[in-house]
Amino acid sequence: MARHDRTHQYDYVVVGAGSAGCVLAARLSQDPGVRVLLLEAGPRDWHPFIHMPAGLSKLVNRKDVNWDYSTAPEPGLRGRRLWWPRGRVLGGSSSINAMCYIRGVPADYDAWAAAGATGWHWDAVLPWFRRSEGNTRGADALHGGDGPLTVSDLRHVNPLSEAFIEAAAQAGYPRNDDFNGPRQAGVGLYQVTQRDGARCSAAVAYLHPARARPNLEVVTGALAHRVTFSGACADGVGYSVGRRRVHARATREVLLCGGAVNSPQLLMLSGIGPADHLRQHGIEVLHDAPGVGANLQDHLDICTLYRATKRVTYDRASELRIAFDYYLRGRRGAGTSNIAEAGGFVRSALAPDARADIQFHFVPAMLDDHGRNRLPGDGFTLHACFLRPRSRGRIALASANPSDPPRIQPRYLSDPEGFDLRMMVECARLSRDILTRPAFAPWRGAPLFPDREDLDDAGLAAFVRAKAESVYHPAGTCRMGGDELAVVDPQLRVRGVERLRVVDASVMPTLPGGNTNAPVIMIAERAADLIARSRG
Repeated sequence: MARHDRTHQYDYVVVGAGSAGCVLAARLSQDPGVRVLLLEAGPRDWHPFIHMPAGLSKLVNRKDVNWDYSTAPEPGLRGRRLWWPRGRVLGGSSSINAMCYIRGVPADYDAWAAAGATGWHWDAVLPWFRRSEGNTRGADALHGGDGPLTVSDLRHVNPLSEAFIEAAAQAGYPRNDDFNGPRQAGVGLYQVTQRDGARCSAAVAYLHPARARPNLEVVTGALAHRVTFSGACADGVGYSVGRRRVHARATREVLLCGGAVNSPQLLMLSGIGPADHLRQHGIEVLHDAPGVGANLQDHLDICTLYRATKRVTYDRASELRIAFDYYLRGRRGAGTSNIAEAGGFVRSALAPDARADIQFHFVPAMLDDHGRNRLPGDGFTLHACFLRPRSRGRIALASANPSDPPRIQPRYLSDPEGFDLRMMVECARLSRDILTRPAFAPWRGAPLFPDREDLDDAGLAAFVRAKAESVYHPAGTCRMGGDELAVVDPQLRVRGVERLRVVDASVMPTLPGGNTNAPVIMIAERAADLIARSRG
């Protein structure tokens, strides 16, 4: 290992100030006798576009707050490289996402426990969801009312979002005003992680209130190079800030919270991973762990777009007027929109069990290539993703240089039975069915993507291969469990070494049925308790 200019000592070193890292830093530093260091590769979350919810559309091309990853060429998607935005800023992806608050369903977590993640069944995780949640509707048996993460109803709703709900009802889907309530299935408006009309990221909810504590140090612009070890015990993290090299010593534990891409990358850079792969990059093997980087899952998403006949969309809305209303009129108007205002969960005819297997996000604007390709005129978009993909990919190293992005190989649509492709065709078919319902008649213009309404299954399959994209939910690359390929045990401790845990979406055995931010915060809440209990 390279020599470091400085060494500092802490009880805990947390790598990554995303959703999980912010929770851990805040919860662990509640004990004044514990010293915590939180490292973040990106900057402070100072930019106003982060905090104005509708500003998320302006964050798309801001590489200063985004890792700006792209996948390797995807064989199942015509060799395309898909864009994978991941937050690189205090708050991580919770500072750049669409703020939809979704947990999944009880059966998702019961499946985790059945697969070897003992203690992560629904009845065990519900208290940690409730602890984190501050729902403005108040507390009940399923919701928390005074947790740090504020969950609110939308302050502004576009009329096209209401049209989507009506159209989906015409298609036979029930209305649902709480996707985290007794049932998930149905359509309605999303509740969002917002507080008084502003984004409530994990940094806002957890980290900012804790920043003044003398036992918590936060370092931004800090790129982690590797976890250091004394024998098999993790004893710190080597990182750099600019050209300055630093070693932070951890007397209790090192906690990796980099997410499904960065946590397996850092483990491999530290000598924990598939031995042959590490040797190929000249990395000394500390522990041969074939499961590191494997089991990569993501929700693949297909967008159906129509032109709009009336100028009610957000495509050509006055950005100056939106900002004026937001900042000078008490956080009101379109500036409070999360853009993906409405959506829902449906159970398709192909569903293997009772759970909804398709999720919709409706956007009153035309989104092509994640909004990076701005289309002229006005229109609307319906995202649809298959919630339980069977395809599995891998995160691999591109080099031993921590500054180089890892190789992201999702292997979408690669399951041998072809079930994922059939489900994505179903996503596209159901999207078209909803958007052609009478409720959209006053607004609907010509179809844009696909540009025909008469495509058969083969045509829809070709459309999926040509246009499907990530909906930003990578998970599973440091899977927890009890088998030989599990990277962490159910206490999130890395198997084969000591005093090292992973706490983020990478530990999920399988994707939950929905957006992943709320489950990651739950995982971190429970992890903070496990860590506190372990030190007695």
